[in-house]
Amino acid sequence: MKKIVAWKSLPEDVLAYLQQHAQVVQVDPAQHDAFVAALRDADGGIGASVKITPAMLDGASRLKALSTVSVGFDQFDVDDLTRRGIVLAHTPDVLTESTADTVFSLILASARRVVELADWVKAGQWRASIGPAQFGLDVQGKTLGIVGLGRIGGAVARRAALGFNMNVLYTNRSANPHAERTYGARRVDLPELLANADFVCLQVPLTPQTKHMIGAAELRAMKKSAILINASRGATVDEAALIDALQNGTIHGAGLDVFDTEPLPADSPLLKLASVVALPHIGSATHETRHAMARNAAENLIAALDGTLAVNIVNRDVLAGSAGRDS
Repeated sequence: MKKIVAWKSLPEDVLAYLQQHAQVVQVDPAQHDAFVAALRDADGGIGASVKITPAMLDGASRLKALSTVSVGFDQFDVDDLTRRGIVLAHTPDVLTESTADTVFSLILASARRVVELADWVKAGQWRASIGPAQFGLDVQGKTLGIVGLGRIGGAVARRAALGFNMNVLYTNRSANPHAERTYGARRVDLPELLANADFVCLQVPLTPQTKHMIGAAELRAMKKSAILINASRGATVDEAALIDALQNGTIHGAGLDVFDTEPLPADSPLLKLASVVALPHIGSATHETRHAMARNAAENLIAALDGTLAVNIVNRDVLAGSAGRDS
């Protein structure tokens, strides 16, 4: 019987599904040596939010597939997995809408100062009619610049154009004809997007090319009234440069669901800035979506172990047989 290592707590029905197909060993990734030992004796693995290094897979000669309960896969060395002939699967579709909801909540909360003013009311500061000191910014009719118009970016564009009559600009490796036709989105280069967007929204995976793609120069290129929205990966933004830009008024504010270090340290300067809305990486965190992600990841893993997985594969070169498995 195949053996699967699970390094994340799974819903009971998802665990039962896996147990119908394989022996499931649940491990605590904090117990590093035990975790690595379990991988060396496994055919597959499922989990999230833990860095899986090449060294951890040395000696894992049976390992055929890994399945991450996430759309992002920056916790894995994809090239190394491909060289070893290990399929990596992810869950790109089931979290699209809930994550786009989170992105748009950051847009609204940042523009209308929802978190700041809710705390202000709870603190007993609302003693008279509000004035300009409590005013925010309009969202409807403004320009939204989306960096990375994939599934989630497209869902954000739909909300922006159809729900809030926003003008949508985007940068992407390739054109998105559907978004252009349906939402009036216009593809531009990054400098033009930064110069014209009232809200700059990052929806890119973390790769060597996207790490710190928004730094001091890019922040200076944005409107002084602009708000940066990041619900992709923390390291796509140079956090030190962002803090400096916010403290100096280079940009108006930021709505952030992701950070360089997570959990965000309690002494982070970001937490002292009223212009920042900071969330604890809740992008897909609804009961319904997280359950769907776990089920999807489990189904991906079983299909990969059976050799029938045709979707949600990060490293398709494995299937093409272009990389051999290390012994």
